[in-house]
Amino acid sequence: MAAAVNSTLVDEGVGPTSLPLLDGLLGVGASAGLNAGSLLLYASAATGAYAIWEQLRFRMARKRKDGKLVPGPDRVTPFLGGLVEMVMDPYRFWERQKDAANITNPGYSYNSLFGKMIMTVTDADKCRELMAVNDPQRMLMVLHPSAKTILGANNLAFLHGPEHKAMRKSFVSLFTRKALSTYTELQDGIIRRHLAEWMKQPEFREMRDDVRDMNQATSQDVFVGPYLDDPEVRAKFSKSYYAMTDGFLAFPICLPGTAVWKARKGRMYIFEVLKTAATRAREFIKAGGEPRCLMDFWAQKCLAEIEEAEAEGLPPPSHTTIHRMADAMIDFLFASQDASTASLVWCLTLMADHPDMLAKVREEQMRVRPDPKARLNGEVLAEMPYTRQVVKEILRYRAPAPMVPQLAYCDYPLSEEYAIPKGTLVFPSINAANMQGFPEPTKFDPDRMGPERKEDIVYAKNFLTFGYGPHYCVGKEYAINQLVLFLSIVSLECEWERKRTPQSDDLKYLPTIYPGDALLSLRPRKA
Repeated sequence: MAAAVNSTLVDEGVGPTSLPLLDGLLGVGASAGLNAGSLLLYASAATGAYAIWEQLRFRMARKRKDGKLVPGPDRVTPFLGGLVEMVMDPYRFWERQKDAANITNPGYSYNSLFGKMIMTVTDADKCRELMAVNDPQRMLMVLHPSAKTILGANNLAFLHGPEHKAMRKSFVSLFTRKALSTYTELQDGIIRRHLAEWMKQPEFREMRDDVRDMNQATSQDVFVGPYLDDPEVRAKFSKSYYAMTDGFLAFPICLPGTAVWKARKGRMYIFEVLKTAATRAREFIKAGGEPRCLMDFWAQKCLAEIEEAEAEGLPPPSHTTIHRMADAMIDFLFASQDASTASLVWCLTLMADHPDMLAKVREEQMRVRPDPKARLNGEVLAEMPYTRQVVKEILRYRAPAPMVPQLAYCDYPLSEEYAIPKGTLVFPSINAANMQGFPEPTKFDPDRMGPERKEDIVYAKNFLTFGYGPHYCVGKEYAINQLVLFLSIVSLECEWERKRTPQSDDLKYLPTIYPGDALLSLRPRKA
């Protein structure tokens, strides 16, 4: 067949060109056969052509109206972009992106990941603007390439429009003063129980996993505690949640045996447990029970919303179904776990590094709580202004979630000179925003949050730790209470010191931000 084609081509005046690639494509000459050598040659040529096209594509995408280029790498690594650098050293990768963004006003820079354009935005005003969009025609939050696989497509993070607003309105009832007071009693007991175990091992050790276990136990008890009453179910529930978290640190491929696959399986198990918990909570509230955990408070609210809808002849709100209640509870567990764990670790390390500030916390605690063994409540927490200042400064100085990824669904006008190209992954930098406006922003200084300086009020628009707009953290007060409670109790119960290493001042993305290490020794504090 090939010989016949060659003969025809030669008869028509088409002969070998002495270019192996072209001869192979035309099917003439000695290289007409699709042997291994020619296939390799074709692949090399295609790869080279794609690499050149990719450079040109990014150069055009970087071009502003004034003719200047958006700052970033002059040339991207073909196919991978900055992927290897980001995986190997995420902190320095994102720091370089922030440094590059400082060249422009408002601040933004570009790079690529796996051939996809990414945009880092550091200007606080623009960060708020981008986080406030939440419009499927313009821009939506995307979190992570595996986020929908791991968290489920119905997770609150991916919702928008009326359904999203209705659900968030329903959530308000979960963080009232009464609800927070109920949670405080649970949080207090769990913190004390874990501290007692930590102090039995006074040697220096990495505290990140211990804090993570304590915070997971807190989240489980506060959110669904009475309904995780089977020890085997609770143990598998915890293991499944760890698998979900690990999936966010893995390569985004969901095949059997991969971390993302295990994360998805973990979420499916957790989902079934939470559906059972939601069913039991509704039965408990219908029977006249008083709420004991977040699931109970929400069951109470959902049942009230169902009654209101029925009275008006309307169908019940979609978020009041057992299925959607379980979906949303996954979001609460996820949101409360990793971010708070990171901030709790920072509480320990920063107080160890600043003993003068820890002394002021202790002085306040001894004044407010003459009996340190007495359970804390909402009223007592309100009488700890300096402890709360420390917590707020920790959240500003080391925001646990460094950025909020968005996906542009149109050419989004970022400034008069530049529109973000459609399909770009956009990263509003919370860390960068939190450092703007505040005097000496890189200094850890709780006094800035005090009544004299009031920087938390003066620069409130730049303090984006809890997000902004439609996805602003509804559990903000719960998260702050958890940190205030922890610091209050640990300050009077424990003495601790930190062993510093060359890595201590580094930052780790796991995926929230942790200190490079947290090697601590905790022991009981003398009365």
